Amino acid sequence: MSKRNPFNTPSRESLSTAGMAPSLGEAHSSMKVPQNAAWWKKFLAFVGPGYLVAVGYMDPGNWATDIAGGSQFGYTLLSVILISNLMAVVLQSLAGKLGIVTGRDLAQACRERFSMPVVIMLWVLCELAIAATDLAEVIGSAIALKLLFNIPMLYGVIITAVDVLLILVLQNKGFRALETLVIVLMATIALCFGIDLFLAKPDMGGVLHGFVPSTEILQNPAMLYIAIGIIGATVMPHNLYLHSSIVQTRQIEQTPQGKKEAIRYTTMDSTIALTLALFINAAILIVSAAVFHSAGMTQVAEIADAYHLLTPLLGTTVASVLFGVALLASGQNSTLTGTVAGQIVMEGFLNIRIPAWLRRLVTRLIAIIPAVIVTAIAGEHGTEELLILSQVVLSLQLPFAVIPLVMFTSDKKSMGAFANKLWLKITSWIIAAVIVVLNVYLIIQTIALF
Repeated sequence: MSKRNPFNTPSRESLSTAGMAPSLGEAHSSMKVPQNAAWWKKFLAFVGPGYLVAVGYMDPGNWATDIAGGSQFGYTLLSVILISNLMAVVLQSLAGKLGIVTGRDLAQACRERFSMPVVIMLWVLCELAIAATDLAEVIGSAIALKLLFNIPMLYGVIITAVDVLLILVLQNKGFRALETLVIVLMATIALCFGIDLFLAKPDMGGVLHGFVPSTEILQNPAMLYIAIGIIGATVMPHNLYLHSSIVQTRQIEQTPQGKKEAIRYTTMDSTIALTLALFINAAILIVSAAVFHSAGMTQVAEIADAYHLLTPLLGTTVASVLFGVALLASGQNSTLTGTVAGQIVMEGFLNIRIPAWLRRLVTRLIAIIPAVIVTAIAGEHGTEELLILSQVVLSLQLPFAVIPLVMFTSDKKSMGAFANKLWLKITSWIIAAVIVVLNVYLIIQTIALF
């Protein structure tokens, strides 16, 4: 007779008895965590998944809202970026905890708990969200290629298809190779904007004041719209599925103490990574405020406009080049994590496994086809509108990922003693409600613009 589990959480063996293979089977428990080692050595073993998740918080879809917010309202909306990031920290910690405690990713948990019609609906919505994310990455990368190398947008969109080859190479190198590349690309983005910040010479007093929430944001309709756009573009639904799966790549002790330790280090990893994402998003807005708003240019909202205006206003082409390099790194980084998320979602919801290269190819084609059509017909301006539309699709899907996540992690039947404490349960539901209400408002306002 097996010993009773005092934490009332499912064992890894229960996955197979439920007819469910481990999430990301080829990488599941593939990385050893040193036992009886110093805390920092253990922490380093858990570093990686948080950075894959943080990538989604700084993808090209975020850039337009940050640029528009800085150029129109100076440093005021920095507080919105900070609040959005704090929300993300809470939600991602819940996603990591779900994966570690139950041995299931969010998609598998939905498949286990909901009826098949609901599961199919959630899967379709999530696939649409991933395609929309990929679309933003395609357009962002194509814009970067045009700005840096003067490659026409149409060709740039087509060129982005070759990153499928990069995915194939990384798959053969192991999951750690993917994490390493993502961290390097994130460091590149941070370095580029760090230098741009130095060149822009922002008013540090104004920056610090901007991190303090202002009632003006609620009173000014135009400012509120941009603020909601920042929140809507920040929390990515596919990141919640992604994080709940990739935390399981670590080989941890399947004991209450082992899981508790894994949750602690995983939360540290994602919090530090999301703090870096906060710096990058804040840097985009600060550069925009310091360069454009201070010069009276309050209508800069498009990525290409920001790139072209940085050189004459700062007096050096370095700023524009670094901006373009950061955008390219952002687009490529996001597409790497989008691939893994796509695999997790399909396997988790449907229990269907297809080769990752085929999954990537299908997802990329779904994103490229509309981008090619719009670019060919409407030109570059059409792609900017398509970028906005992709964020609306993401906003539509967000409640369908956040609400199940909060439900599952608050359920003592599933989580045992690891279920959300009362204060965390209340905080999580408030965050879910705020995100849902603001995203619905954003969708209504954006549709009204078209």
